[in-house]
Amino acid sequence: MREWLQQFINKLIQINEKIETIATSKDTSKLRITLSVLWNLGLVFLILFLTGFVFVFSIGVGYFASLVKDEPLHTKEEMRKQIYNYEETSEMYFAGNIYIGKVRTDLDRQETTLDQVSPLLVQAVLATEDEYFYEHNGIVPKAVLRGLIQDFTNASTQTGGSTLTQQLIKNQILTNEVSYERKARELLLAFRLEHFMTKDEILEAYLNIIPYGRNASGRNIAGVETAAKGIFGVSAKDLNLPQAAYIAGIPQAPFAHTPYTQKGQLKSPEGLQPGIERMKTVLYRMKEVGYISEEEYQEALNYDITKDFKEPESQTLNYPYLTFEIERRAKEIMARVLAEKYGIDPKRLDEEENLYEKYIILADRDIRSGGYRIYTTIDKDLYDAMNNAAKEFQYYGHTFTKTEIDPETKQEVEVPLPVQVGSILIENKTGKILSFVGGRDFEITELNHATQAYRPNGSTMKPLLVYGPAIEYGVIGAGSPVVDVKFKYKGWAPTNYIQNEERGIIPARVALAHSQNLTAIRLYDQIIDRRPAELLKKMGFSKLTEGDFVNLATSIGALEYGTTVEENTNAFATFANGGKFIDAYMIDRIEDVDGNIIYNHTPEPVQVFSPEASYIITDMMRDVLEYGTGTRARSTLKFSSDFAAKTGTTQEYKDVWFVGYNPNVSLGVWLGYDQPRTLYQFNNIYFQPSTRVNLLWATLMNAAYNVKPEFIGTKERFQQPKDVVHASFCGISGMAPSNACSNAGLVQNDLFIRKFVPSKVDNSFISSETRTVNINGESYLALDSTPSEFTYTSSGISLNKEFVDKLLGRLGGNPDKLLGKQSIQVASAKSFDADQVAPQPVNATIKGNVLSWSPSASNDVVGYRVYDLSDGGKKLIASVKSDTRSITVGKGKYGVVAVDITGLESAISNVQAGEPLQENPKDDHNENEQPNDNEQNETEKEENDQNHQ
Repeated sequence: MREWLQQFINKLIQINEKIETIATSKDTSKLRITLSVLWNLGLVFLILFLTGFVFVFSIGVGYFASLVKDEPLHTKEEMRKQIYNYEETSEMYFAGNIYIGKVRTDLDRQETTLDQVSPLLVQAVLATEDEYFYEHNGIVPKAVLRGLIQDFTNASTQTGGSTLTQQLIKNQILTNEVSYERKARELLLAFRLEHFMTKDEILEAYLNIIPYGRNASGRNIAGVETAAKGIFGVSAKDLNLPQAAYIAGIPQAPFAHTPYTQKGQLKSPEGLQPGIERMKTVLYRMKEVGYISEEEYQEALNYDITKDFKEPESQTLNYPYLTFEIERRAKEIMARVLAEKYGIDPKRLDEEENLYEKYIILADRDIRSGGYRIYTTIDKDLYDAMNNAAKEFQYYGHTFTKTEIDPETKQEVEVPLPVQVGSILIENKTGKILSFVGGRDFEITELNHATQAYRPNGSTMKPLLVYGPAIEYGVIGAGSPVVDVKFKYKGWAPTNYIQNEERGIIPARVALAHSQNLTAIRLYDQIIDRRPAELLKKMGFSKLTEGDFVNLATSIGALEYGTTVEENTNAFATFANGGKFIDAYMIDRIEDVDGNIIYNHTPEPVQVFSPEASYIITDMMRDVLEYGTGTRARSTLKFSSDFAAKTGTTQEYKDVWFVGYNPNVSLGVWLGYDQPRTLYQFNNIYFQPSTRVNLLWATLMNAAYNVKPEFIGTKERFQQPKDVVHASFCGISGMAPSNACSNAGLVQNDLFIRKFVPSKVDNSFISSETRTVNINGESYLALDSTPSEFTYTSSGISLNKEFVDKLLGRLGGNPDKLLGKQSIQVASAKSFDADQVAPQPVNATIKGNVLSWSPSASNDVVGYRVYDLSDGGKKLIASVKSDTRSITVGKGKYGVVAVDITGLESAISNVQAGEPLQENPKDDHNENEQPNDNEQNETEKEENDQNHQ
C-alpha cells in the first residue's frame, strides 16, 4: 500500500512538472491559467477521493478485524492437521464392546495423490472453479468485492468467487454457515493457509475432500478418486475428457448434478439433464482458457456420457435405525464437547439457534472423520430378539398405499403406508437404553418411532399428570372416591371409552384400571392450579407448551405436540425408581483414536415424586394387568413378575400405547400410522387396536425374557415404604368414616401416605329421615310448621346437597348419576322461601259423588283439606297433597281449603249438597269411580315415594 502511494505521488509530480513547462510559454498564458485551475480542482477532488477511500478502507479493515477477532491464531501444524483430517472413520459398539460398524461418513471417500489424477480433470477443475489458482495468494480481491456488491444490492444472481483455497477452508476448518463473520474468517484463514502449504498440496487436498453427489449405490461420495470409481467405474487417472468435465461440474450442485438417486437408481433422462448441461459448461470454460482445442471441445460435446454411467449397485446397512440413532446422539454430545473446548457455555446451544447449528455441523464433521470409538448401552442380543419379534408380529393392521412423484426420478411410485411401531426398553436404575424398535422398515421411512416421533400419549398420561400428582399432593389415596359423571365445560363434553357410561362415585384405583376419562379430567381440575405439568417437564417431556399446562384435555394425553416413546417410557421408569427420574441414555462413552475418554455419561437423578406416592401409583397400576385394560397382555406373558402398567388410546384410535414396568426394566410400545388415521378397521382379520398393542407389548417382553430371563423376569418386588399405610375411609367422601357411613356399609380400606390419612370425619350424609313437599311439581324441604299429612318422608341415607355440589365442582353434572345403583339418595330438595300469607281460596263443585276443586292461585300450596259442613260444624274428612284435586263423597255439605307450606289455610270454598256415599264400592264400581280416601292416600304415597327414590 505504501509503495503504491509513493508511486502515485511521483506520477503526480511528473504531471505537475509538465504543466509548469507548458505554463512558461507567453503564448499560452490563457491555457496556463485554465490548466492551473483544472489542476487545482483535480487535486481537490483527488484529495477528497483519497480521503474517502482511506476512510472507507479503514472502516472496512476495522469491521473485518471485528469479525475475526475471536478467531484463534492457528499454527502451521494445526492448520495442516485440520486440512488433512479426512482419513479416520469413527466406529460404534454395542454394550460389552461388541462391534457394530463404522459411522456413516455420509461420504464414501478414497484418498489419492495429485500425480494419480488425470491432468484433464485438474484442468477442468481449475477452469471451472479457480482459473487463477496458481497466481493468487488464496483470495481474489476483485471477486470478494464483486460478491460484497452483489450481496449489498441483493442481486438475483450470484457469480461466486471463492478460490479453491477458500473452499478448502470452508469444508475442513469452518462451516457452511451464511454470515459475514464466517466469510471474513474464511478469507483470513485462506490467506494464512497459502503460507503453510504449497499450491499442489492445496489442490491435492481439495480434490480429496470436495463432495461429488452420490455413487451407483446411492452413497454420498467425496474426492475425485471415489467419484471416478463410483460414477464411471474407472480410476481418476484414467478419466477421458467428457468424464473429467462431468465430475468437475458436480460440486456446484452435487445432488442436482449427480446421476444417481438416494437409492442408487439412475435418474430419468430429465433428471440427468442438469448434470449434462453443467458438463458442457465446464468444457466451454476449458476451451476458453485454452486447455482444449475447438476440435476436442466439439468432440466432447457430441460424446454420449450416459453410456459410461455405472449400473446401479445395491447397498445394505446393518442396523440402520441403530446406526442413525447413535450418530444423531453422538453429534449432540460432541457439539457440546466442542463448544466447551472453545470456551462456549454448552447451555447457549439450547438458546441460540445459529450457534447450535454451527456446532452441530462441526460435531458432525468431527464424528465422521475423527476416528472416535463410540460405546453404547444397547444390548445386542436384546436388540436382535426384540426387532425379530416385532418383524414377525402378525397383528399390526392394514397397510394402505398412496401414489407419489419420486423427487429424484420424477416418476410415479406406489408408497406403502403401514401401521408403524415404536418401542423402547430402559433399565430403570441406570437409565440405560437396552434396546428399541425404530419402525417396521427403514426403507419405508428413516424416522425412528421410538425416539423421534412425537405423538399424543392418550391415557398413559393419567398416572403421570393426574393420579400420581394427586397422591403426592395428598388429594387422594389409592382407593379414594372419584367422580365419573358427564359434564359440559366451555363447549367441551368429553366421554368415557363407552360413551354413555357414567359410573358415579368409584374408587380411584378402579377408575385408573379401567381408564375412565371423566374421573381423570375431574381430578385434574382439582389440582391444575398447582401446575402438575411442571412434573412432566422434570421427567423429560421436551415439547410442552403453555397450553399443555392449563388445558384440561392434557390430563387424557391431548398434548399440542405430543411426546416420544422414549420420553413416555422414561417417565414411567420414575415410578419404578421410587420417584427419581434418571434420564435415559444410549451413548455410554466416547474415546478418541488414542484411547482417551473425551465423554463419559454420568447419570443425574432428579427427585420428582416421593417414594410413597411412587409405590401407591405402582400398586394401582398393578390392577391394570389384574382386571383392567391390560389383562390381555398379562395372559400373553410367558412368565410372571411384579409388573405395573398403563394403556392409552387417542381419539379415533389414531394411536395406541402400552407402557409397563417391573423393578428392573420399563418397556413402552406405540402403534399408529405416520399420517394419523384410525387403527380401527371393521370386518378384518386384526384384533381391536387396544388388544393389538397388549399383544405386541407382551410379545416384545417375552422376546426379551428369552434372552435374559433372570433380569427381565426378576422375582424382586416393589417394596412398600414405611410411610405408606392402610387406612379406613368413607367410600363416598374419602374422609374418616362416620357412623352414618358405617351403617350404610360404605367404609373402605386402602393405601395412603401416612401424613395424608383422612382425619376429618365424614359429613356427606344427612339424617336418615327427610321431609319434603311437592309444590308445582318441584320438591322442596318441608318447614317445621308444615303439616305432616302433606309431606313425603324419605327413608334410608341421603347425601348432603352442599357435599354433592362440592363433589361435582365447577364442572357440574347430574347429581342423580353420582350413586349409580346404590341404595343412597342425593338430597336434591331445595329450601322454599315462604311468604307467611294465607293462600288464595279454591272453587269446589260436586258432580255425582265426586267432589273436585280448582287449584289455588298461590304458589306455595302443599295440599288441600276437605271439611264436612252438614251438621253446621266443620269436620275434617280428608287431607290430600297438592297434586290431587278430587275425592268421592256422600250426601252432605262440604268445603275445601288450600294449605300452604307454613300450614296456613285459605278461606273455605262454596258449599254443595252431595249424594249418599255407596256402602261397598269395591264390590260394585265402574271405571270412572275413584278409590276411597285411605286407598287414594296410600296409592299416592307409594307412587310418590317411588318417584322420589
